[in-house]
This record gives sequence, C-alpha cells and structure tokens, in this order.
Amino acid sequence: MQCLTDQPISTRFYRGILRRLNRSGIPFLVGGACMMEHVAGIVRRTKDFDLHVKRQDVPRVFAALEAAGYQTEITFEHWLGKVFHGDLFVDVIFSSGNGICTVDDEWFAHSHKGKVWGVPVRFCAPEEAIWSKAFVMERERYDGADIAHLVLAAGERMDWQRLLRRFGPHWRVLFSHLILFEFIYPDKRQLVPEWLRQDLWAKANTERREPPPKHPPCYGTLLSRVQYLHDLA
Repeated sequence: MQCLTDQPISTRFYRGILRRLNRSGIPFLVGGACMMEHVAGIVRRTKDFDLHVKRQDVPRVFAALEAAGYQTEITFEHWLGKVFHGDLFVDVIFSSGNGICTVDDEWFAHSHKGKVWGVPVRFCAPEEAIWSKAFVMERERYDGADIAHLVLAAGERMDWQRLLRRFGPHWRVLFSHLILFEFIYPDKRQLVPEWLRQDLWAKANTERREPPPKHPPCYGTLLSRVQYLHDLA
C-alpha cells in the first residue's frame, strides 16, 4: 500500500515511530488515511498519522519515543496525545473527542494485520473505525463519506452485532449513517443486514410512542464541539 504523505521526510518520521514502537512491544493500531487505504482502497495524501493505543499504555508509548529523542504532550486529557519531531507530529489517540469511543481490548482483538512502508502493523477494524468516525460532524470536518466507503468495502464481512453494541444508547447515530449509505449507494442496500434495519426502525418507532423527556437534553455536543453550544446556554 502507498499511504501517501505530504513529503518524504514525513514518511521517514512515521516509519521510525512504527519501528520503535514495534521494538518496544507496546500494542498500537494504525488508523486514519492509512487504515482507509487498507480497508477501502482509497488513497489520499495525509499530513498527519493516527495511532490508536489504550489509555493505560500512553505513558509507555511516550517513554519509548522520548528515549528516541521525540517530544510528547497530552493535548487533551480525555482522548489525545501527540509526538513531535520539529514540525512533524503523530496523533496518539486513546478515546474520542466526545469521550465515548475509548480504545479497549476489543480494538486489538479484531484488528487486521498489514504493513505500512514495509513495517508490520495492525490496522483498526472497520467496526471500530465506523464507531469513532460516526460522531465527527463538525462544520469543518464530516466523516460520513469515510463511513459509507467502509461499509461499501467491508459490509459483507463486518460484525454488525458488535457494531450495534458499540453504539449502545447512541444507536440513532449509526442509523443515520446507514440511511445515508442506502441513499448514496442504492444498489448496495443489501450490505446493511435486514435484521439490523428492522431492529433500528423498531427502536425508532418505539421511542416515538413514548412521552418526550420533561427536561429535553441536547446531544449535539457529542457530534460537534461548538455548533450546539448555543443550545446549552
């Protein structure tokens, strides 16, 4: 696979990070553009590199890379760290911006083997990738196209039961993406299992018959950091 970067020096930096982490024995997964290429065959140039690790492994990851001369920081306590070399950086992701999609053992149990720039790695599974991408609905970024392409590429072999369980009480977010998938690819609707479609419609119909909450919340902040702040004022 190509996993294109914006410049050769970036590729050398990312490859060095992967090799050092492999030598350390600390488990990590590759996400982002390289994962999309691995699963969906979509090649796009990337200006950063996403690694997913468990929260408890972040100190070990940082220690291993600091020993190699890299700088590190916890950018957001609840989900993101970074590794720097000059102007270059790698995102070290251990949850999601809304705190829902925590990287746990299941991410690794269902990950896929592969190689990036000749280095053996494991990639995030489509199910966990869809789960984490589904909540990204910012004004400047929306990951719905990635989700549609992941379903198109991997829908026939995905563990839909696990994916539904991942969303839990936020199943409507999954439902919205699947409805859009069937709009985008009307000839591929069969990739969404009929039992799942019926289950989600039944959930939606049941909720519509229930009385609305007395103090209705706004869950928009789970989808966007700032676009729903007005609703919380």
